[in-house]
Amino acid sequence: MNTKSTTSCLAALTLASTLLSACGSSTSSPRASESPTITAPMIAPAKARAVTIFNEDGRPTDWATLVAAASEADVILIGENHGHPLGLAAAAALWEDMLPRCPRAALAMEFIERDEQSRLDDYLTGITDEATFRKRTNRVEGNYPRGHAQMIDAAKAASRPVIAANAPRPYVRIARTGGYDKLVSLTPEQKRLFRIPDELPARGTRYRDDFDKIMTEDPGQSPAPAPDPAAEAQRRATLDATFRSQSMWDWTMAESVAAALDKNNAPVLLIVGRFHIDFEGGLAQALKKLHPGSKTVRISFVDAPAPTTGAPREEDKARANYIIYVGTR
Repeated sequence: MNTKSTTSCLAALTLASTLLSACGSSTSSPRASESPTITAPMIAPAKARAVTIFNEDGRPTDWATLVAAASEADVILIGENHGHPLGLAAAAALWEDMLPRCPRAALAMEFIERDEQSRLDDYLTGITDEATFRKRTNRVEGNYPRGHAQMIDAAKAASRPVIAANAPRPYVRIARTGGYDKLVSLTPEQKRLFRIPDELPARGTRYRDDFDKIMTEDPGQSPAPAPDPAAEAQRRATLDATFRSQSMWDWTMAESVAAALDKNNAPVLLIVGRFHIDFEGGLAQALKKLHPGSKTVRISFVDAPAPTTGAPREEDKARANYIIYVGTR
């Protein structure tokens, strides 16, 4: 690969890395004081519950069946498209419909990191109000959209726990820039805030290969010539470093869910970016290793128009136990 092509590829990789990493960040958005209100459009409850749903066999199903299946699970992994108004509203409606059926349910949030748990608990228990919670945790529209706020408020009203599930950004950055070895040497209090993966999905598995593809796609460029060995080694090293971060998110959130199950909370519903769980993604794999035998239902919200064929799109088959089409934003 020539110098220009190498630079373009690495620039695209850096941009993709930044975008993907924002999936778990509560610090990538402006401070709460700069944007204190929710501005997403309201979605009528009836519309939120009228989404098009297919089960894992590719057959259409209805909202009541979805609610029943989720209520009978140990874990529900909801793969969202961050910020999608209808998807967020439908996820919130599902959680609200589950609560009367599930007195031991717990909610877990990708967008809230473990070091924010006490501030979240202060809000849930009435020690602080919502404005104070938003200020203390830098909540803005980007990291606290209407649907997430609605779910947390429903949990608060039902006196159900909400789990700050993700690893704080400083530790994720260390995983990417320095590897896991530095994290091993930290104090027990620091290590309480993240989970180092027991293992990483290897190249040649779908999750890792899809990750590599997403992180190196550059739609504005023509296919690059075959890279020289040095450039290819650099590209793979950059991918490996970013994948360490991705996997630490997966394992930290999976551990958070497993710990909630061990505290006799069930079902535990986790709201997370779709890529983490689609096609038995890294988070689903980590949870299976950390809490084998738990009954998990994966629900993937697809930001595309509902098919008119009476079946999911070909590329969505086997994506999850339930596939919900919510249309483009």
